Amino acid sequence: MNTAHPTTAVSQLLASHRPGAQRLRVLSAAGQLGFGIVQASFERGIARRPHFIGCDMGSIDPGPYYLGSGQMAAPKDMVRRDLEMVLLAARQLNVPLIIGSAGTAGAKPHLEATLALLRELAEHHGLSFKVATVTSDVPRDLLVKASQEGRLTSLDDSGASLTLPVPEEAGLLAASHVVAQCGVDTFKLALQQAPDVLIAGRSCDTAIFAALPQMLGYDAGLALHMAKIIECTSLCCVPGGRDSILAELGETDFILESMNPAAHATPASVAAHALYEQSDPWVVEEPEGTLDLRTARYVALDAHRTQVSGARFVARQVATLKVEGAAYGGARAVLLAGVADPTMIQALPHALAEVAERVRGLVPGAWTLVPHVYGQGAVRSLPQALRSQQEVGLVIEFLAPDASMAKTVAAVFKQNLLHFGFPGRLTTGGNLAFAFTPSEIDAHDCYHFVLYHLLTGVKPEDVFGIDMQTWHFEAVKA
Repeated sequence: MNTAHPTTAVSQLLASHRPGAQRLRVLSAAGQLGFGIVQASFERGIARRPHFIGCDMGSIDPGPYYLGSGQMAAPKDMVRRDLEMVLLAARQLNVPLIIGSAGTAGAKPHLEATLALLRELAEHHGLSFKVATVTSDVPRDLLVKASQEGRLTSLDDSGASLTLPVPEEAGLLAASHVVAQCGVDTFKLALQQAPDVLIAGRSCDTAIFAALPQMLGYDAGLALHMAKIIECTSLCCVPGGRDSILAELGETDFILESMNPAAHATPASVAAHALYEQSDPWVVEEPEGTLDLRTARYVALDAHRTQVSGARFVARQVATLKVEGAAYGGARAVLLAGVADPTMIQALPHALAEVAERVRGLVPGAWTLVPHVYGQGAVRSLPQALRSQQEVGLVIEFLAPDASMAKTVAAVFKQNLLHFGFPGRLTTGGNLAFAFTPSEIDAHDCYHFVLYHLLTGVKPEDVFGIDMQTWHFEAVKA
């Protein structure tokens, strides 16, 4: 089908919609595009004829591997499926489609991979439209200069053990990928190009849903509060889930409604969402300023919908940008095993250390191991009284310069731990239980975070790049 239009979806919305004349209907289709949009809920949302469709596509929550490697966390076939659903719906309605944090981590390879899938779908369906893209990769020279001038600081200055120090220049240059989160202002610049579809690299989740409403004249605090909630789709509901959610934004409030009739947005569940990924439920920091929720009000309209009002936005004079970076840490193999001997469990700390020393004599090289003992505090620190005495699980990482060495070390370590002699051992048959063989497996390359910092003293336009493309594909005749 060919759905070319004389005007673009964004230009048409900006020209036709006025706050006060009607509510702005915003459909959040996916909390992380590529992990399965619930079709029935999405179709209910489309039937409500939203003014635009938004999707968050990523985060650093899956860990540093995806940022460092440039790979997507979501399966490619599912990304294609979800992308096809939202693209076809947006073009059929001729409404803007806005996607942020493309391809999981939002670096250049993620953006390019997402754009390639979008183009593939456009060609397959014979679509014509304009696409704006935002790149979020931070120039290294800019980063080095900011570090030298003290404008690159840790997000947590409390001295906590998890605080990442500011890397030296060599560390900044060695990072595989470094991205910054673009905010509402950058999205506005891209939307001023009047695209039909906007695909952005690493983004603040709120920018996906707040930029267009602010351009239309809606209150910044309301738009940001709405965006903060709906970027997670129906997670703010009871029960929470991945169903699409519709927000209807007015001049002084917005109304939330899950597109799953069994998922209810209640005042308590919506207010509680302020705790999501926030150390302070009253204050949300954005690149351009602070969203203050202390005066927010939540009122049930019925058993299914909640009306929200009262949030305030306090602009910041100088924008701050959160930057994220990951660096290569080596090839990784993992040993999976279990221990059900109480005496061996008591001896595990000593056994792991002694076997590691033995293996260093057998397999020399620059390798390291990281043991995770499940049942003994692998997830969180446990007092002695709560540690399992009957059965524990071993997940032991082996990092080495190459995959062959990592796998070799894992195999040799396994065999030595299997027959390690500890005080009180009753049998020499073996200390470990295996769910499957081989029990040592390749586990991809390892990356670690080197940047999770605030960057100040730069203009967003010095970091983020905006590009516009016009695509025209003819429908394939049967």
